[in-house]
Amino acid sequence: MIMADTVKDLLIEYIERELSESRKQHTYGVVSEAKALAKHYGADCKKAELAALSHDIVRDKPQEVLDDYVKKFNLDTSYIGNSNLSHAKIAAEIIKRDFGIVDTDIINAVSYHTTGRPGMSLLEKIIFIADAIEPGRTYPGVDELRNIAYENLNKACIKALENNINYVNSHGSYVDRDSILAKYDLMAEERRLNEQ
Repeated sequence: MIMADTVKDLLIEYIERELSESRKQHTYGVVSEAKALAKHYGADCKKAELAALSHDIVRDKPQEVLDDYVKKFNLDTSYIGNSNLSHAKIAAEIIKRDFGIVDTDIINAVSYHTTGRPGMSLLEKIIFIADAIEPGRTYPGVDELRNIAYENLNKACIKALENNINYVNSHGSYVDRDSILAKYDLMAEERRLNEQ
């Protein structure tokens, strides 16, 4: 990756200019958590930092703006009217187009940070769970999830996916297929690891 520090500075400038105060705090919380998890699990801290800075860069945009991006980037039409899912896919496109990020692992970590997916890389798992457990999160069960995250990353991701799936189901909303597939893929990975 060319000039990671320059890209980092540009992302921070964008965040400071475009995001609400609460979104900035969340983003910097995810950065802190992602770097700590990366260090703990031996992942690339610079990549974790860039992915964490990038993950919610369009989250504060109005729905109609996000819908325009969905069309502009030729994303699946199921993302129309669904900012919870579309913001991640759009952010992945924006970091390629506007910030010159070409590292597939960073792009995927941003793209799948809300849903997960089967075959997640270590970086993808770190960003997914950092988003769920950053210091500003206060939902029931978050402290347990924080503890699990530093003991077994796969188990933490499985637990977070189960929580997300249950939450979305309880609100009668659409559960993204990637979340369901990610959960079963991680469960299979854990079984394989336990059999070794």
